[in-house]
Amino acid sequence: MTTDALGTAAAGRGGALLVVGDVITDVVARHRGPLAAGTDTAAAIRTVPGGAGANVACWAAHGGGAEVRLLGRVGADAAAWHERELAQCGVRPRLVVDPEAPTGTVICLVDTGEGAERTLITDSGASLRLEPDDWSDALLDGVAWLHLSGYLLFSEPSRALVAVALESAHARGVPVSLDPASAGFLRELGVDRCLSLVEGVDVLLPSRDEACLLTGLPDAADAAAKLSRHVPLVVVKQGAEGAVIARSGSVYAHVPAVAATPRDTTGAGDAFTGGFLAALLAGAAPEVAAADGCRVGALAVERVGGRPPMPD
Repeated sequence: MTTDALGTAAAGRGGALLVVGDVITDVVARHRGPLAAGTDTAAAIRTVPGGAGANVACWAAHGGGAEVRLLGRVGADAAAWHERELAQCGVRPRLVVDPEAPTGTVICLVDTGEGAERTLITDSGASLRLEPDDWSDALLDGVAWLHLSGYLLFSEPSRALVAVALESAHARGVPVSLDPASAGFLRELGVDRCLSLVEGVDVLLPSRDEACLLTGLPDAADAAAKLSRHVPLVVVKQGAEGAVIARSGSVYAHVPAVAATPRDTTGAGDAFTGGFLAALLAGAAPEVAAADGCRVGALAVERVGGRPPMPD
């Protein structure tokens, strides 16, 4: 399938988006200036639902287009809360309750300066305990697109799930996208191993840092072009610099960002991915879908937390 046909084919199937990934409790601490080691730093602190996979699903559902489903794993401590929050965002959750591990928690340290950059301290908890037994081929019934959170690459059980899900999707002709998710964790996993794990994916959606790490190249456009020799379509997210799209070894589109005043960049890349996939499912060409991703990402950075506003 050509990259130009991806959106049209997915839309023509008239099906749902299935996201498989992490469901996390985010503790967002917004502080100004550097942290004061050994003493107190004043901050505004909120506990909100998050997780890259869950955020993507919520932003994809936000536009009210295709049905969005989510497979994730949580602890009994917060299962009901997360299921309720996802449903209120328009997502159909299928949450596996882990009998041993608690729900994953991320502490998001957000500097309230001009860039609103965030640092994440992550305890993945139950989210990385998704395993092949949590998968069923029936999950793809009525599904037009499968999206995998890159956090699934960072544990043995969830890597095995990725392989099973990819095989199932290929057998049904369902396109698959993946967001690499974390430059820090990718560095630990190793570039060669990561590239082997994403073999068979149709669309890769890395951030600039992730793309450069995966290729060893300092320029996002060059990195996108190189990655597109491994994956049919590569969309590199560059925040305030928009997005770069590449296929067959060359860049073919630069998509500008949408102006925004950032309050919290947590989940901005997830929002882009959700907006991009929703537009692609509606039949948009990749460059048009990326423009939608930029628009949704701009909405996300003006909010605290990684999720869209609740519908009225």
